[in-house]
Amino acid sequence: MTTKIYLPESEMPTHWYNVVADMPKPPLPYLGPDGNPVPPEAMLAIFPEALVMQEVSAERWIKIPDPVREALTMWRPSPLFRAHRLEKLLKTPAKIYYKNEAVSPAGSHKPNTAVAQAYYNQQAGIKRLATETGAGQWGCSLALAGQMFGLEVRVYMVKVSYQQKPYRRSLMQTWGAEVFASPTDMTESGRAILAAHPDSQGSLGIAISEAVEEAASRADTNYALGSVLNHVMLHQTIIGQEARKQLEIVGDYPDMIFASCGGGSNFGGIAFPFFADKAAGKNVRLVAVEPTSCPTLTKGIYAYDYGDTAGLTPLMKMYTLGHDFMPPGIHAGGLRYHGESALISQLYNEGLLEAVAIPQLETFAAGVMFAKTEGIVAAPESCHAIAATIREAQNCAKTGESKTLLFNLSGHGHFDMTSYERYLRGELTDFDYPEEAIKESLAHLPKVG
Repeated sequence: MTTKIYLPESEMPTHWYNVVADMPKPPLPYLGPDGNPVPPEAMLAIFPEALVMQEVSAERWIKIPDPVREALTMWRPSPLFRAHRLEKLLKTPAKIYYKNEAVSPAGSHKPNTAVAQAYYNQQAGIKRLATETGAGQWGCSLALAGQMFGLEVRVYMVKVSYQQKPYRRSLMQTWGAEVFASPTDMTESGRAILAAHPDSQGSLGIAISEAVEEAASRADTNYALGSVLNHVMLHQTIIGQEARKQLEIVGDYPDMIFASCGGGSNFGGIAFPFFADKAAGKNVRLVAVEPTSCPTLTKGIYAYDYGDTAGLTPLMKMYTLGHDFMPPGIHAGGLRYHGESALISQLYNEGLLEAVAIPQLETFAAGVMFAKTEGIVAAPESCHAIAATIREAQNCAKTGESKTLLFNLSGHGHFDMTSYERYLRGELTDFDYPEEAIKESLAHLPKVG
């Protein structure tokens, strides 16, 4: 009975997979406030040329530079596990596998793109990177990558997560990064938010505004984003490529794939390589899992919107709750984003991907069940994927179907124990974001054309 499925380092992918090559329609362009497409060279103000070229590329395979592959071997290939004990508890005929991305030094999937972005910026002569982080997994990952390639890193951390997750903040600082609770009084966008909302808990949209503003104002500084953009999706596809090889070793293939989805990098990382099979006619269901308190795909609309609160980014066609949407302070801080990857949004709009929203209490119940059976305390974000997988496994127990289910364990919850403590004390609640509040936020979408 195989539990752990490993790949040797020699089998680690040599190329990233670009889903654009297999999309039925080309990606819609990014637009400026005037409604005209933003030329790629406009992004050079905050990104190195190599990443801009990846952002607009339609090539199916893009070579991973040797220094990046060498850095990734610190933890890659990551193991694939068969969740035998969870299957037994659920009395399900379904087979459950999970890809364990918590084995990276930062404890999540985020270093897969942080290492690549740090490398390309260092090659371009950049000295500093500015970024945002929600739960802190991305901030930790970029701090780590900055150390690898000799870059200074400044992180604007969403205030509610800055307060909830002090040890992620400490981890970033241990790796040499500066960390500030966003909104701050250090940027115009931060000061504007504080003037209007002095008690603001912050949001990823606000933190992005602050980081972009800083990067645009300094010649030695670029911006790095941990999700949403095409090049970030690209770098994460190493996850799904490895998972396909690992399942081949045991002669299996997933019927359904689940991953938590905020901006989309975790979901895209495991799902996109399997979308290539779906595009070729394979019957595989790809399910993005989000919180009911920030239901971007399940309750948002498909429209052009800013990626940040202050409107400093180009307009992207995406599922959005409105760029000034202020989500509640749930403990899955990495999923508190108003928008969604343009690539995921387009594929979802075309009916090629699925989405489901899970309430907070169900996700923590799933996390506790997973910890008791598989021994791993998962990040609150990852618990969304676990919960959706459990739902399907329980459904299989009722129908007798023997499906193969795969989910991405995007990170561990070792720095989230205060969240688990609050759940175990009965202090957490569910929060379905009110339809009226969503409508109010969507009323402020930019007018395009």
